Amino acid sequence: MINYKKQFKEKKITIMGLGILGRGLGYTKFLAECGADLIVTDLKNKEQLATSLKALSKFKNIKFIIGEHRLEDFRGRDMIIKAAGVPLDSVYINEARKNNIPIEMDVSLCAKCAPEVMVVAVTGTRGKSMTTTLIYEILKKNEKFLKRRIYIGGNIRGVATLPLLKKLKAGDVLVCELDSWQLQGFGEDKMSPHISVFTSFMADHMNYYKGSMENYFDDKANIFKYQKKNDVLIIRLGMKEFISAKDVKGKLVVANKKDIEGWSFIVPGEHQRENLSAAVEVARQFNIPEAKIKKVVKDFKGVEGRLQLLRTYKGIKIYNDNNATTPEATIAGIEALTKENPKDNPKDRPLGKNIVLICGGADKKLDLTNFVKAVNNNCKAISLIPGTGTDILLRDYKVTIPNEIGKNLKDVISRALKFAKKGDTILFSPAFASFGMFNNEYERNDLFMKIIKGLK
Repeated sequence: MINYKKQFKEKKITIMGLGILGRGLGYTKFLAECGADLIVTDLKNKEQLATSLKALSKFKNIKFIIGEHRLEDFRGRDMIIKAAGVPLDSVYINEARKNNIPIEMDVSLCAKCAPEVMVVAVTGTRGKSMTTTLIYEILKKNEKFLKRRIYIGGNIRGVATLPLLKKLKAGDVLVCELDSWQLQGFGEDKMSPHISVFTSFMADHMNYYKGSMENYFDDKANIFKYQKKNDVLIIRLGMKEFISAKDVKGKLVVANKKDIEGWSFIVPGEHQRENLSAAVEVARQFNIPEAKIKKVVKDFKGVEGRLQLLRTYKGIKIYNDNNATTPEATIAGIEALTKENPKDNPKDRPLGKNIVLICGGADKKLDLTNFVKAVNNNCKAISLIPGTGTDILLRDYKVTIPNEIGKNLKDVISRALKFAKKGDTILFSPAFASFGMFNNEYERNDLFMKIIKGLK
């Protein structure tokens, strides 16, 4: 294991993007404690960053450049640590490259500093959070059998991965959820996790990638691109059209939900059983007995914001699928609940027509044709969150079922409840980005949960 304190002590590091989610705060604090000479630069203003700035105020080795980036802060430094989502064509990152300064990111830098730790990582347009959580639960609850300590990192709410260096020891396992942005860091370092899972690939973040599916896939592919012959890539069946054995240097495993037929698993949806099959394949790489895997799966309660049954209110089931931020993700949620509903669907309504959908938000430059078809065919009404994506949906596509736009989320929920009656399901599955009304999807999630839990 690399001595991380020595690695970062007195190093000149520019952190690009402190942010408000907690990850930037986590690794900035860690590096400050290690004695690094830090410049923290963020386009947000002091009011927006108030919580993070207050938490770092005691450190004398941090210089804050707030409300702007300056080219001078990307020269004469030992490394740049960039936040996820920094534009691909950033003039500041290009300035650092011109000056031969390494570009690092939270998770990949942690992995680089802990070469004796096994990294198990999951990516995919859909399914990465559920699959990551399942893998972590199975491995964590079998620590004694494995004789290894299991940690979780990556795209986990409010948690930075780099500070795990204080705990990680040789032989430990680090399970990570990685989005395409975080995988840019692995591409920079030309490294890939030891065991990788690629769940699905479809259009997303096209506003960031300027419509290029090729560039989007290229970032995602860093999860297996630099694997070695003893490494493993696990894919769901649908990924065979994007990845074949010739693309993979290590072992390629295709997960199949037929291998887990009959397993007790509470989360609805065929796509979630596909995610489960991928998680089970990871567990098999560690030779965990099937009975032990099945026990964890049976006890698994699901993941917040992923087709999570929040409560039944006046006979109406309310599901939180906040993390469905693409049309395809919402379609999967609708299909999952349409198949769940028939057994308690009243006879006076066609199957599937008892879903009231709450969706809408900011545009991501994604095609909505299949989404509109699924909504018209399977939902009885839509209550819409205002935003640029909602405007495009109503202007450019033909929504044939009753729909209304709310003023705010509380109003949106109120309208959904008016559409619904006993025996119906309200599905909160946005299909769009949260920006505009909310700072991020977590803020949207928390407010939705608060409103629903407060219903009298």
